[in-house]
Amino acid sequence: MSHDGLMVSVSGIRGRVGEALTPEVVARYAAGFGAWASARGTARSVVVGRDSRVSGPMFHHVVLAALQSVGCHVIDIGLTTTPTCQLAVEHHHAAGGLMISASHNPIEWNALKFIGPTGLFLENSEGVEMRGLVESGIPRARWDQLGQIEPDDDAIRRHIDRVLAIPYLDVEGIRQRKFHVALDCVRGAGAVIMPLLLERLGCRVTAINLETDGRFPRPPEPIAENLEELERLVLRVGATIGFAVDPDVDRLALVSDAGKAIGEDFTLALAARVVLRHKRGPVVTNLSTSRIVEDVANAAEVPVIRAPVGEVNVAVRMRDEHSPVGGEGNGGVILSEVHLGRDAPVGAALLLQLLHEDDKSLSQIVSELPRYAIVKDKLDRPNTSLDTVYEALRAALPGAAVDTQDGLRLSWPDRWVHVRPSGTEPIVRVIAEAPTSREALELVRRSRIPLDALSA
Repeated sequence: MSHDGLMVSVSGIRGRVGEALTPEVVARYAAGFGAWASARGTARSVVVGRDSRVSGPMFHHVVLAALQSVGCHVIDIGLTTTPTCQLAVEHHHAAGGLMISASHNPIEWNALKFIGPTGLFLENSEGVEMRGLVESGIPRARWDQLGQIEPDDDAIRRHIDRVLAIPYLDVEGIRQRKFHVALDCVRGAGAVIMPLLLERLGCRVTAINLETDGRFPRPPEPIAENLEELERLVLRVGATIGFAVDPDVDRLALVSDAGKAIGEDFTLALAARVVLRHKRGPVVTNLSTSRIVEDVANAAEVPVIRAPVGEVNVAVRMRDEHSPVGGEGNGGVILSEVHLGRDAPVGAALLLQLLHEDDKSLSQIVSELPRYAIVKDKLDRPNTSLDTVYEALRAALPGAAVDTQDGLRLSWPDRWVHVRPSGTEPIVRVIAEAPTSREALELVRRSRIPLDALSA
């Protein structure tokens, strides 16, 4: 939901800096989160990290002070990644974590992500409780009970160690291959972890956009159309593979040795392919993720379970279903073995393991998988309920399997369409996938008819 341009969701708040997102707003939510988290158990510590956004240092000061004002012991991990912050909450047995990051949003945005004591983003009931405290009044600490700040400079090193400890990651084997990796960190937080991890895996790294100043040189979302510079780099240096991460490093996109961005949906499918050789169990993903994940799971003879969009929905379902691997089609890989959060370093390690095991080029591996065309569209959210849209769509597109967990998803054996209101922007997303782009575009077009009628 949106309050004057501030997007408030289960797991955080986000907005444009200087408009909806001001130091006052951030202070209120950070203090509310700290009071809520520390009142729920014995732990009073809260981990704080930030990505490289220009407004990050300003909000970082605000968050530290707000948490001190409610008596929290603050563990400050500084410039870091979202998965590193989640892992630090687990490591310190903290009451929670605050990550200052608007993930892949445009440069003028920032956000607070609320992490619960398990290292997962807040679940619905927790988010409601916490927001209730923000609205009803936040209990402040007296002068003699203010919180202290403790820096923790080891969080990144611990994260890399956890990745390298994946039981079936053949670290020595990968090191001997001396893979040449091209890397694009989009001037986000990736520079503080990705080169170090890749060097420990014996890779030769040619990197661009390693400055951590948040001045993104391109739209920061690692979708194929934003990766031209990395595509050119892969070809120029003859890299084995190209890795692109988003500003807070929970999403990983791939460029093949042929200099082609293969689409972020392939990251999870390829990671799952290698994991399922070593660990059996269902793959959990969200309703908007490509069918390619189902093809990989079918080949391994395990089921795919679909959850509503949102990382926490996938993570909780993975926990409940004892799923070894899951994630989202946006390049977000979750490996239960490490932690229940999307993690680009984990994804990168698994992809290198796949190249090592298969002993084929990435372009060859991808060419052996089925190809689908996925089309993603969005339009302004109408002011009325979307139920009439869903009813009209079910009538217009009969014979589909229907899923209403999150908006409406209609699926057939080789195609699907998903219509849902975004949780992070005032828009409706329409995503369709089919064997050809013409068929996918047609599904989007037909789905937009009732939506356009509502907006007219």
